[in-house]
Amino acid sequence: MNNKEQSERLDVDTRFLLANERTLLAWIRTSLAVEAGGVALAALHKQHAVLGVIVLLCGAAVALIGYHRFIAADRAIRSGKMPPTGSGPAIQVFGVVIVALVLAVAQITILK
Repeated sequence: MNNKEQSERLDVDTRFLLANERTLLAWIRTSLAVEAGGVALAALHKQHAVLGVIVLLCGAAVALIGYHRFIAADRAIRSGKMPPTGSGPAIQVFGVVIVALVLAVAQITILK
């Protein structure tokens, strides 16, 4: 019996699978918002275009983290276990704080 047949036979509550998909969509929305901020930063502050690209790449990283967590949670749900906590949210928060600090310093240097 292959994995697909096994997963179809497993009695999984569909609500958990759909909630997992909604969570993935939330990660993607967050990713798109961060990427839009990076594009805006690069377009509006030509002297800080590198920061805009870094923010854009952080948005891509958020999407990758969300997809990784989606896959891990899907596997856990289908096997009847709790999904692993993972370090994705901590990485995202750390990244947002670092980018905010860098942008604050960049804004202060523009005002001088």
